[in-house]
Amino acid sequence: MAVLELTQENFEATVTGNKMVIIDFWAPWCGPCKSFAPVFEAASEKHPDVVFAKVNSDDEQALSGHFGIRSIPTIMLFREEIVLFQQSGALPASGLDSVLDQAKALDMGQVRRDIAEREQQSQQQQQ
Repeated sequence: MAVLELTQENFEATVTGNKMVIIDFWAPWCGPCKSFAPVFEAASEKHPDVVFAKVNSDDEQALSGHFGIRSIPTIMLFREEIVLFQQSGALPASGLDSVLDQAKALDMGQVRRDIAEREQQSQQQQQ
């Protein structure tokens, strides 16, 4: 499967319109980004049920800023519009596969309940 180029114009539609999206924030001058690119591309072939996308941090500074990207590459995984994973630095192929497999195995109903519970506790502490 081809890796999508994400911009501010298509980012939201991509994340909201797909069950699982993994994003590589990168830059053309970044050595580790260049080394990670073939790993990311190969994983996209192994996981056709996941949308693989890249954000060029130089061209899309507003997007990178919105997500607090401070170093690249940074990998971010959304499932059902919830960020399940974010990590700076390139992952080995086995690590990327592991992250994807773990995300696929999650009970998203439980994830939503856990988030709601944390938000409720936070609101109670603020009162």
